[in-house]
Amino acid sequence: MLLIDSIWLFEVCLTPIEFDAKHFISNLTTRPGVYRMYGKGELLYVGKAKNLKNRVSSYFRSTGLTTKTMALVNRIDEIEVTLTKSETEALLLEQTLIKQHRPPYNILLRDDKSYPYILLSEHQHPALLFRRGGKAGEGKLFGPFPSGTAVRESLATMQKVFKVRQCEDTYYANRSRPCLQYQIKRCSAPCVDLITDDAYDNDVRHTRMFLEGKDQELLNEISQSMTAAAAEMEFERAADLRDQITQLKHIQEQQYVYGQSGEADVLAALIKPGGHCVHLMIIRGGKVVGSKSYYPKMPLEMSESELLTTFIAQSYIGGAQELPKSLILSHELNDMDVLSAAIFESNKKKVELSANVRGQRARWLDLAKLNAEQGLQTRLLDKKHHFSRATALQKLLGLDEPPKQMECFDISHSSGEATVASCVVFGPEGPEKKRYRSFNIEGVEPGDDYGAMRQALSRRYKRVKSGELEAPDVLLVDGGKGQLTQAEEVLSELGLTSIFLLGVAKGETRKPGLETLYIGSKEDEVVLPPDSAALHLIQHIRDEAHRFAITTHRKRRDKKRRHSSLEGIPGVGPTRRKNLLTAFGGIQELQAASQEEISKVKGISSTMAQEVYLFLHKT
Repeated sequence: MLLIDSIWLFEVCLTPIEFDAKHFISNLTTRPGVYRMYGKGELLYVGKAKNLKNRVSSYFRSTGLTTKTMALVNRIDEIEVTLTKSETEALLLEQTLIKQHRPPYNILLRDDKSYPYILLSEHQHPALLFRRGGKAGEGKLFGPFPSGTAVRESLATMQKVFKVRQCEDTYYANRSRPCLQYQIKRCSAPCVDLITDDAYDNDVRHTRMFLEGKDQELLNEISQSMTAAAAEMEFERAADLRDQITQLKHIQEQQYVYGQSGEADVLAALIKPGGHCVHLMIIRGGKVVGSKSYYPKMPLEMSESELLTTFIAQSYIGGAQELPKSLILSHELNDMDVLSAAIFESNKKKVELSANVRGQRARWLDLAKLNAEQGLQTRLLDKKHHFSRATALQKLLGLDEPPKQMECFDISHSSGEATVASCVVFGPEGPEKKRYRSFNIEGVEPGDDYGAMRQALSRRYKRVKSGELEAPDVLLVDGGKGQLTQAEEVLSELGLTSIFLLGVAKGETRKPGLETLYIGSKEDEVVLPPDSAALHLIQHIRDEAHRFAITTHRKRRDKKRRHSSLEGIPGVGPTRRKNLLTAFGGIQELQAASQEEISKVKGISSTMAQEVYLFLHKT
């Protein structure tokens, strides 16, 4: 949480039985500060003002309020204000409170994850690693990048060109032979000394030059090395350097380059009926290193300038990420000076904010505006398409209105191993991935899908029964009559009779479009035509649940398989485990060994050998 030492605090709190806005406003000051609106003890909204009296009174005028603002005002039964010395300090405090309490009527544009970076570690053989946050305690950070995908694409590119390792130090330290990355020519295997330290350091230096944007210098240096290698008749090395040059030139062609310099974040805001978008484009070294669109839910009506102000305040005030030299904006902001001062106050770095730009920066801004427009247009089309399919499902199920929340469950396992149940949630605009949940199934016979489904449903809907979670309008169960029976029994036991049940069973040929639907109960069977919009929505939800279940199951299974059975032996760490497996060739051979044979392994005493032997034969 951001601490503001210089704020002068003065609390005004009114908590009558019925909120008297006129009386409250008459006692308000005209000084700058922050106001907090409450309803039934819940913090609804946090705002800042240059003039508290004028700003708060604007919410209670008789005309000119939007529908969303009126909905907020009707819930207010208490207001608290905090006075500050300046509007800048008010903005700093406002953002601290928003990030701390996340009020429902404030726009929350960014998730809790900080920007991703590429870390070049400090090590005898440095590694390139994915990291979040701007703290460079382990080495030098390069970035930020707009998304994890942008970082992984960059890492994959550098693997092919420079072959610098990308494994964690724990994995590197336990290698006795090169891994698959060496076999597919993505790493030079410094872990087992298949490259000299000087050669590896040279690759690391080239990687650093690439990340710093010194592309032309890098190409010139590699070209000179290629010429020298050819002159010395080292034709194989010259060919490798030639391939490296070709790959680097190909990367340059793919990047959108306007010049050899420039460091900025470009922000374009767009508001249209039904949706809003803020597109962030990150420029480093004169290149677009990536971009990302944000689609906020706006509880209160606002303009594009206000939307940009909110985004900048939440993203750049008090953040840990590395700040650019300038922010290029699609719209002029009313309080640009206040924002600039607040960013400097919280980060101790001056950032230029500008909207009227020319030349190279204007072309960056045009590209950001185009991305915002295209992204929002695609999103609105998807939203409209989803609504039409939800309306078709409403007619099929006989509901009074299109379902606002739909949930679907699926089970995944490998012959009973690492059973996982998935729960996906679809809202008014489609998949809501932040609300997806998975359940590790325990205490159920391997392969018992009915028992697994019952456990997952019980764990989920006990929380719905207690009021922790919102009940869905429709519950889809992927499976036949057996799975649907489990859902009926669980909902009946919990008394959740208002949730509409829909079973989805694959047809005899298991081809899409031939599914059998059980609407409301396992007796009501329906087969829809393949072009049905309702069926397409059901298939989308079912397929998403299946995808999420498989993905989660594989992660759990792979994690379990990576776990060594020797890890549970007290005193047997990575080195001793490695010595034991190397000496006997595998876990089965080790289990067949006697206690005396185990004691002959390097680092294993007779007492330790007894511990190992007893552990392996405890069953």
